[in-house]
Amino acid sequence: MPADFDKIEKLTQLDVAQLRHAEKSYGDSWRSRGGVGAFMMLARKWDRIENQCKGNHYDIFGTIIDDPSDTGILDDIQDLRCYLLLVEEYAKRLVEEFKLNAE
Repeated sequence: MPADFDKIEKLTQLDVAQLRHAEKSYGDSWRSRGGVGAFMMLARKWDRIENQCKGNHYDIFGTIIDDPSDTGILDDIQDLRCYLLLVEEYAKRLVEEFKLNAE
């Protein structure tokens, strides 16, 4: 079954909306402890996903089928995806800044 890119686009639009909402409460707290802190935030989200999948022999799809609620593993997957977007966007800004300063 091929990917449904329309659904993927809607997911990313929801992610951006979620990030905008969260920024009002949390600001840039996700990177307040620098790159190591940001990495650990990603690792904690991955750890939650891994712990939920252990009981299904690491079958993520089976784990989702067992708990398809918006508060279970799907919530952690969305959180990780959002954090990854934040990290990537910020990293690309840093690279651009570094390039401009190097000129």
